[in-house]
Amino acid sequence: MVDVKGKWALVTGANRGVGYRISKFMASKGCNLILHSRSLDHTKGILEEVRAMGVEAYDIAAELSDPIEVEKMIKEIQEKGKTVDILFNDAAVQIAYRNDYYKTPMEDYSISFMINTIAPMMLCYAFIPPMIQRGWGRVINTTSGIRNEPEQAGYSASKAALDKVTNDLAGKLDGTDVCINLTDPGWCRTDLGGPHAPNDPDSVIPGICVGAFVDDKKSGRNLAAQGFVGMTLEEAVKKAESYKQLFL
Repeated sequence: MVDVKGKWALVTGANRGVGYRISKFMASKGCNLILHSRSLDHTKGILEEVRAMGVEAYDIAAELSDPIEVEKMIKEIQEKGKTVDILFNDAAVQIAYRNDYYKTPMEDYSISFMINTIAPMMLCYAFIPPMIQRGWGRVINTTSGIRNEPEQAGYSASKAALDKVTNDLAGKLDGTDVCINLTDPGWCRTDLGGPHAPNDPDSVIPGICVGAFVDDKKSGRNLAAQGFVGMTLEEAVKKAESYKQLFL
C-alpha cells in the first residue's frame, strides 16, 4: 500500500461534499493538499482544518466552466513549485433534473461537458506528463453510476465521456507506476445528490480515496466507493487491487 505522507494532492471541489471528505482523509494520512473551489472564501474552513492536522496546504480558486480560469489555475499551481503527485478530479455539476427531457436545453450539455469532462482532462494533460517523468503518480476521476435517465442527460453524458477518456489513458499508462482509475461515490446526500439520496456522504471513505493507495501498477478500474463501506484502508486497498480493468 502506498504511503502518501509528504506527497501533494490536488482536490477539485475540496470545500464541501465528497471533496471535503477526500481532503480530510488524505490529510489524516499525512498528504499535503492543494484545495480547489470556485472562490477562496469557500476553502477557508477546510484549509484551516487540514493545516491543523499537521500537513502543508494552500487553496486555489477557478471556475471550471471557464477554460481560461482552468489554464490560469494550472499555471499558478506550476509556479508554486509543488509537484502534483495525486490528482482527485472530484468537482462536478448536475444542472437540472428535466422531467420534460425532450426540451433539454443545449446549455445542459455545454456546461456539463466543460466542468465534468473537459476541465478534468485539462488537469490530467497538465499533470500526468510530469508524473510520468518522475515515475510515480495517481489520478482518480470521479464518475457516476447514473444510467437510463434522460432527465439528467447532460450530466450522465459528460460522465460517460469522462469514463471513455479515462480508460483510453489507462490503456497507455497501465503497467507503469502512474495509475489512473475511476471512482463513483454513489448517490449521496450532498448539494449535488440532494437530501433524498440513500447514502450518507461519510460512507465514501475510504473507497473514494483508495485509488491513491493502490500499489499494483494497474489502471482503468472503477473503484466505486460504496463497495468499500466499513472497511479499513488496508482492506479496501486489497479489494481494489482485485478489481478488473475496464479497458481490457
